[in-house]
Amino acid sequence: MENSEGVKIESTVVTEEPLISALDIALFVVIITVAYFWYFKRDKQSSSSERKPYTIQPSSLSSIERTSNSSFIKKLKSTGRSLVVFYGSQTGTAEEFAGRIAKEGARYKMKGMVADPEECDMADLVEMKEIQKSLAIFCIATYGEGDPTDNAMDFYEWLQNGDADLEGLNYAVFGLGNKTYEHYNEIAIYIDQRLEELGATRVHEIGLGDDDANIEDDFVSWKEKLWESVCSHYGIEETGEESNIRQYKLVDCSEVLPERIFSGEISRLKSYENQRFPFDVKNPYLSKIAVNRELHKSGDRSCMHIEFDIDGSNMRYDTGDHVAVYPKNSSELVDKIGELLNADLDAVFSLLNTDEESSKKHPFPCPCTYRTALTYYLDITSNPRTHIMKELIEYASDPKDQEKLKLMASSTPEGKKEFHEWILRDNRNIVHILEDLPSVKPDLDHLCELLPRLQCRYYSISSSPKVYPKSIHITAVLVNYTTPTNRVNKGVATNLLAQLIPTNDELPQPTIPIYIRRSQFRLPPKSQTPIIMIGPGTGLAPFRGFIQERDYARKEGREIGEMVLYFGCRKKDEDFIYENELQEYVANGTLTKLHLAFSRDQPEKKYVTHLLEQNADELWNIIGEKSGHLYVCGDARSMAKDVHSIIVKVVMEKGQMTNSQALNYVKKMEQQKRYSADVWS
Repeated sequence: MENSEGVKIESTVVTEEPLISALDIALFVVIITVAYFWYFKRDKQSSSSERKPYTIQPSSLSSIERTSNSSFIKKLKSTGRSLVVFYGSQTGTAEEFAGRIAKEGARYKMKGMVADPEECDMADLVEMKEIQKSLAIFCIATYGEGDPTDNAMDFYEWLQNGDADLEGLNYAVFGLGNKTYEHYNEIAIYIDQRLEELGATRVHEIGLGDDDANIEDDFVSWKEKLWESVCSHYGIEETGEESNIRQYKLVDCSEVLPERIFSGEISRLKSYENQRFPFDVKNPYLSKIAVNRELHKSGDRSCMHIEFDIDGSNMRYDTGDHVAVYPKNSSELVDKIGELLNADLDAVFSLLNTDEESSKKHPFPCPCTYRTALTYYLDITSNPRTHIMKELIEYASDPKDQEKLKLMASSTPEGKKEFHEWILRDNRNIVHILEDLPSVKPDLDHLCELLPRLQCRYYSISSSPKVYPKSIHITAVLVNYTTPTNRVNKGVATNLLAQLIPTNDELPQPTIPIYIRRSQFRLPPKSQTPIIMIGPGTGLAPFRGFIQERDYARKEGREIGEMVLYFGCRKKDEDFIYENELQEYVANGTLTKLHLAFSRDQPEKKYVTHLLEQNADELWNIIGEKSGHLYVCGDARSMAKDVHSIIVKVVMEKGQMTNSQALNYVKKMEQQKRYSADVWS
């Protein structure tokens, strides 16, 4: 028999067999399985490779985003502008200064725009020469241990690693720093010099603002001379026209649905109700307060030990890191503003940027109520700057109030003196100004536009993740003080924290938004390396974490090096914080030596610096002979400077060096991360 295709088939088979054997089936299954995995793996790889170019990394803009949104040159050309002011800001001050410069450009027929370097393709600077009479100004803060701010990091690295030809670029730089820190305005100085090296033309000498003195005065003085240099360089004259054009316009949002209204979130609407990892400056974690206890034993001052619960958050920290806490203003001050301005604080509004090309559409999350803006988004407790005095003039109905504001807003010696005495020395905030100049009644939406953003507060973490992986500890002194006008000013964050006391019942525990900021303040990689820690008062905080970590290593059977702690406070029986813990660490051998200075327990005041001078041999033995590490935490203005001088003196005497050699030795220690400071002013 033949089938239709002519193939012969045997018809003499006696026993019938299946057409497909078990072996055939097994082979078929193997082939199908291999084909399945090959096909879908190829598809997955293809899909992944197709998606890869569209991935946006958190720290930089994707190539697509840069092409479409980040060309500041295109924005300048399309809107007929010639002035761009970049800012590198960590707390908002540099951004505020940049906005003021851009606004004043109109007086010199230079239409300006403010730009965040993180959102721009800074390689476009090479094209600035294509715009007639163009100028780029940089308001740059130096942060931490001589580091660029987060939003200026990419630009800083571009300058370091690149060799762009910036001939034809006209520029000026204003730096924001603090003289109590070693790396005073280091980033601004570098940018100023590097731009010149790459061929750019400096239109005006660099300005260096000192936040430890009067950075507002530094900025205003530099800005006046800047415009003189601009006029000379471009052959232009000031128009004399004062620019009081609003940057934002008021939008009535009374019809907006409640679920679309911000209620204190930093960036994403309803982010506290729907938390998403990772947590950072724009997306903080709403942490429960697990512990809040008093550390001082007596006296009229308060120091709090607070523990933030991070269990289940996936947040990780290292010993020596900082935690950022987002505060809110007191309801008493907020209500006072509403009362003074006769305003409805529960009205819903939005402020929309009048510059349609600006990437910053709102000054803070909008829409929201005025109460929310004044509580969560605006700084109403710091000293207002001179440009706010200027903007308030038009709202003063009393000629005397007008004249006072005009004087303080001016750059005359008399005006600067009045501003320094009435605002800075007397420590007035916006509430005090409205109280003491009763005829001044600004529109509340304009006031919200003028006030700076309320910033998070940073605290050294006083715990080790090895011992406390599910909580973050801080040590904070409650800030309250009386001003020369007999008002009591209260620290925004610490007074809020003081109210957040956890309960033992079924009630919801108090919460506060936080995130972790990485630090370079680190223990040596090897646990055997000896260390000296100098931390009076709450400067003890990070060292509590250091000691916990070394104690953990000791209990694991690892060898640990010498740990010497210098701690100081006023009185042993009053503010010796963590006393029992420290004594226990001494008893079990983790803490080799504990040097204590109680400044007011004897007729003559005694500080940790006195103990350091007395223990020169011990200091040199650890940092000189044993190549140990030295850490300082606390006040930058005096203590940290005094410690540095003592260390240099010890190195000179015990290391038998000249002053120059000793300074170089200490400098090398800093470069090797063997001398680290976590200080504040």
